[in-house]
Amino acid sequence: MRHERSFKAQGVRYLAGVDEVGRGALAGPVSVGIAVVDLERQKSLAGVRDSKLLAPAERERLEPLVRRWSVASAVGHASAQEIDALGIIAALRLAGTRAWHDILAGGVTPDMVLLDGSHNWLSPAGQPSLFDPPVPDVACDAPVHTKVKADMQCLSVAAASVIAKVERDRTMRELHVEYPDFGWDINKGYATALHRDVLRAAGPTPYHRVSWRLLGGELQDGELQDGEPDPGGLPGGEDSAED
Repeated sequence: MRHERSFKAQGVRYLAGVDEVGRGALAGPVSVGIAVVDLERQKSLAGVRDSKLLAPAERERLEPLVRRWSVASAVGHASAQEIDALGIIAALRLAGTRAWHDILAGGVTPDMVLLDGSHNWLSPAGQPSLFDPPVPDVACDAPVHTKVKADMQCLSVAAASVIAKVERDRTMRELHVEYPDFGWDINKGYATALHRDVLRAAGPTPYHRVSWRLLGGELQDGELQDGEPDPGGLPGGEDSAED
């Protein structure tokens, strides 16, 4: 937590590591994890890394340890329908705000947020227009510091990625029971060859992000999702990868 502790000089004690999973999937929710650490007292936690670098069984083993280690933790979700209605960035903010609300409801108020990536999608947008989605009552009003590859360099963010990944994967396994042909128990909603073949033959389910060009030219091979290719492009030309 070397990077996290660098903020102690600014008076930060409770720091919330934040990461998202599911951004590049074709089906299922986008999920945002938050793991809060106490910079005055928190010790390291062995074995926790970015969730993409951990085997599924290892993520499952670590998830309850991360929950107990964190001062507070939560995962928020935005559904495929919400992604279609709001767009991916607003849906990320909605999922993150839901997780933030759960953190505050548990009696913990983080002093600062450390967010993976280079774009602060968590803080409320500026003055909303008539076309913007309504902002939930309890939005993140703490200062947000972004860091590229924070999930690989910062324990708090890696911890957030683990709990978000485990919870979203469980959701996709549950949805697999309803729609077993798509292989969501394995691909978790990402654009594997099997997923695309079934989608081409059977059409989308209520859990697909139908506003996206699901079988269009925007699908590219990207990062690996449990050994399978992940789409590298999002509607509107945004570049994204899993987690």
